[in-house]
Amino acid sequence: MSGPSAIRLLVLGAVRMHGRAHGYQVRNDLEYWGANDWSNAKPGSIYHALKQMAKQGLLLAHEVAPSTAGGPPRTEYEVTEKGTEEYFSLLKDSLVAYDQKMDVLSSAIGFIVDLPREEAVALLKKRVEAIEAWRAGVTAHYIPEDGPEQLGHIGEIMHLWVHSADAGAEWTRGLIERIEGGAYTFSGEGEPFVGVLAEDQENPYASGEVHPGDRE
Repeated sequence: MSGPSAIRLLVLGAVRMHGRAHGYQVRNDLEYWGANDWSNAKPGSIYHALKQMAKQGLLLAHEVAPSTAGGPPRTEYEVTEKGTEEYFSLLKDSLVAYDQKMDVLSSAIGFIVDLPREEAVALLKKRVEAIEAWRAGVTAHYIPEDGPEQLGHIGEIMHLWVHSADAGAEWTRGLIERIEGGAYTFSGEGEPFVGVLAEDQENPYASGEVHPGDRE
């Protein structure tokens, strides 16, 4: 699961938070979260994902009346039952899969509170186990303590991967500890954190880039 799945998760999650949303709102949310900097959530990718997932039955497209300023009718999207299943499947897979690009994990963390607290912890513990199993396999052939020079400069590649895995495991253990300690509001625990902009609220992080899809 690489970039495209991150986009799917981000778009499904953003639409789901609104109930119904048009493409420009989804784009605005993702820019508000900085996803255009840490993932491939660029306007073209967002609008393409919306149309593609509507064709696949994950989103329901509603044509709504044109704005008072005129122009074509705008399309609002709503997550279907199939889309909800896909959303939670992507979310859970992204939390466990340690060997993916950073955008996949970042996207999942953005929606982790949609899960019950215990389930989130269980998935993150699986992530740590997967990292530790990978590390054990690698260190059967490569001993990080002996330094990268043992394999010539190619050893730096192994060093990078082991270092990244160790950092990833340490970060995940810290997150587990915070969640187990009562941090954040998870599913079923009360009013969730509101991470989207109100209809008339200006986005201080908007890229300002104009895209034809903004008018759809």
